[in-house]
Amino acid sequence: MKVRIPTPLRSYTGDASVVDAEGSTVSDVLDDLDRRYPGIRFRMVDEQNHLRQHMKLWIGDEPVRDLSTPVGGDAEVTIMQALSGG
Repeated sequence: MKVRIPTPLRSYTGDASVVDAEGSTVSDVLDDLDRRYPGIRFRMVDEQNHLRQHMKLWIGDEPVRDLSTPVGGDAEVTIMQALSGG
């Protein structure tokens, strides 16, 4: 499946905005991303295995908050990172 990577995380993917990953759940997909791009999962998931508050994920056009959400093989996952500042 294709995973869209937000600009702040592209340093992990060699500046690639879209990468491939595999998995049957969101957690599996993030684990696969971390195998391919070490360290990226920690930027999205906290120590309690919850999606960090500033991270947003979509499967297609459906928002996801639960890492156990199933992901179809042809799905497109989009990762967004909220930015703050003043």
